[in-house]
Amino acid sequence: MNTFKTMILMAALTGLLVACGGAFGGQHGAAIMLIISLGFNFFSYWFSDTMVLKAYGAREVSQHEAPELYALVSNLAHKADLPMPKVCIVESASPNAFATGRNPSHAAVAVTTGIMQALSMEELGGVLAHELSHIKHRDTLISSIAAGIAGVISMIANMAQWAAIFGLGRSDDDEEGGGMIGFLFTIIVAPLAAMVIQMAISRSREYMADKTGGEICGNPLHLARALEKIEYFAKHAVPMEQASNATAHLCIVNPLSGMGSKITQLFSTHPSTEERIRLLQQQASEMGIRA
Repeated sequence: MNTFKTMILMAALTGLLVACGGAFGGQHGAAIMLIISLGFNFFSYWFSDTMVLKAYGAREVSQHEAPELYALVSNLAHKADLPMPKVCIVESASPNAFATGRNPSHAAVAVTTGIMQALSMEELGGVLAHELSHIKHRDTLISSIAAGIAGVISMIANMAQWAAIFGLGRSDDDEEGGGMIGFLFTIIVAPLAAMVIQMAISRSREYMADKTGGEICGNPLHLARALEKIEYFAKHAVPMEQASNATAHLCIVNPLSGMGSKITQLFSTHPSTEERIRLLQQQASEMGIRA
């Protein structure tokens, strides 16, 4: 169900980009935005993992440098029937983790120094199983593409705003481009809708990764306890300095802020941690595992 939902949301996001181009620049604008969308997808496919690792200052470690962490990832990757990913460490006191890579053969998992200190090995195993699930389902690529398309839509909205301020809209093309309605759609509606769709994609993949992660590690309660601890640190302890709005969706728990109201959650990269824990506890019960 989550996979089908993601496909629909990705199609909606791409369609919104094309519609945004059409509203701003008519048929030519729609065609240009479709080409740009394909270009962003190509760029995200090849380079998103490198950019993310550099943005977080992630350092790849060998089996000799981090034997326990490396062995844990290796064991879980074997259980998930995945190739061994790169293992990276981010120097940050904030407990968190993420995965990146265009496919299982070119993937990396990264953990902060803070998470290795805050969690037990069982809890860390639950977190890493979650991240390996993202790799297994190619969520890292999907999220990068969605973020790229949403970013292009925001860029178009900014261009439209400046065009409106300086009167750069061409009156001859007003009818083709949608005129004032097209400008309002491009400036206000499109970027807002793109953000909502992008966040919905991210939340959908998190639920799936939690479920599969619980299966990979063998005990969903390990991940549930880890999420509870990470959420506490995210709200009350040192923030993750390397995190940004462009990459926060990759982390297992949003490193930038806590969850707010249901309206606020529409614009959140992650589902409610309380709901994620509830579902993991339900999964554990169905597996015959008691706390």
